Formats: sequence, structure tokens, C-alpha cells
Amino acid sequence: MASSCRRPEHSAPPDVFYNEEEAKKYSQNSRMIEIQTQMSERAVELLNLPEGQPCFLLDVGCGSGLSGDYLSEEGHHWVGVDISTAMLDVALDREVEGDLIVGDMGHGMPFRPGTFDGCISISALQWLCNADKRTHSPPKRLYTFFSTLYSSLSRGSRAVFQLYPENSEQLELITTQAMKAGFSGGMVVDYPNSSKAKKFFLCLFAGVSGVLPKGLGSETSDKTVPNQVQYSGQRCRFKNMKGKSAKKGRDWILEKKERRRRQGREVRDDTKYTGRQRRPHF
Repeated sequence: MASSCRRPEHSAPPDVFYNEEEAKKYSQNSRMIEIQTQMSERAVELLNLPEGQPCFLLDVGCGSGLSGDYLSEEGHHWVGVDISTAMLDVALDREVEGDLIVGDMGHGMPFRPGTFDGCISISALQWLCNADKRTHSPPKRLYTFFSTLYSSLSRGSRAVFQLYPENSEQLELITTQAMKAGFSGGMVVDYPNSSKAKKFFLCLFAGVSGVLPKGLGSETSDKTVPNQVQYSGQRCRFKNMKGKSAKKGRDWILEKKERRRRQGREVRDDTKYTGRQRRPHF
């Protein structure tokens, strides 16, 4: 589970590590943009939000706003929280649609009870497992974060965290504090037998227990398996350096319909007319 290379959270505190130089990568590195957007898409699928209904979501560790771009693309409104001012500056330069707040996850979420319909977080939660200051206690900081997040979510909603755990002890620490704060749920592991594609998602339920989604088994997992949401094998959303997708084209429509089918929703059959711009009839 642990990586052989040095982990970012061992190099410096997040507000120091994500400086201007590091932040620029999140608007200039197309591979990084692609990975962040894919993980955001997976996290939103695990949220299992109502079909066709705009939701108000929280993005914890929003960084440069790549995950927020996907939320906006799906028609949702969002608020992003991040400790790095350099990353938030990049988000402002990119003119993201969400509201941005500077804040430390370990200090808790400063929102009124029941504010959000869901929460996502990409590659941020593992930072709370490190004590960057003498006064930092990882269990206490995790509990403060989870307890205030639980309060800020509407009952019946979900929170999904993509994370890079260092070891099994770290996973146990995180899940223990989440359950102590009132959440139910557990860990969803995608591609558990792959060293490169393996991804961890902590899927939490606020107030109402739900069925934990299944992790993806392989890059070509069976599309007939219900309850399994998968990545599409082909993507056309990474056409520019800001991670914006080419909306409403045929490929975009086909990909979105395929996601809906994998979620078990009723979708019209594809035809040669799908995505074609029709001339008006009088």
C-alpha cells in the first residue's frame, strides 16, 4: 500500500508543499488534469445524487478547482475549501464557478447544520494523518473534521473521499474517527489487484445507512453487473489545459448515457441520430 517514493505529506505541511510552483502543475499538466477529473467523476458517481437535480456540494481540499469543474459540468453548485492559498489563486485564475474558502480541515468545517447535499474530496484526507506541529494530534484533528462535516451534511447524504493511505493502520485510524463522528459506510477499493490503477474511496453515509457500492474489479469489468459504476474506456474531455470538457457533442452524450446505464437508470437506446444536431421542422 505504501509507495516507494517519498510521500508529499512527509515533505512539508500542505500549505507549504502546495506552493506556487506546485500549484501551476494543476493547470498546465494535462496528465494530472485527466487523473484528477477521472477521480472526481468516480467520487460523484459514488455520491449517487438524484438524477437531473442540481445539488449543493462541498469540495474538501478543492485545490485548483479541477474537481469543482466536473461538479459544475454536471450542473451542481459547490463550495471549495483548501489550506493552500497558492492553489486557490490558480482556481481564481481559472475562473471556477464555485465559492472558495481558505481553511484547515483539521480545524473543522465552518458551516451551518444541513447545508450540503453531499461532499467529495480528492487526494486530501491522508494529510490529516500527519502531525505537522507539536500541538497536532491526528486522531483529534480527524474527529474534529468528521464531526463538523457530519453536522454540515443533510441527513441521508453521502461523503466520498479519494485518498492515498500509507498503510492499513492509517485506514483504520481514518475509518474509526469517521464512525465515531456518526458516519456509517466504509472503504471502496477500485482495481484491488492492480498496482497502478488501485484507488481507495472512503464512502460515508450521514444519518441513514446505505449499501456500500462495489469497487471496480478491472479496466474491462463486466458492464452487466448492477450497482457497479465504471470509468468509460475512452475520454474526450481533456482537450485543453484547464480540464474543461467538450460538452454536448456526440461522444460526450454517449459517455453520459453509458454512465447512467451503469448506475441502473433508464436510458434511451443509442441510434445514428444520437447527438446529431437536427434542423428545425416547420
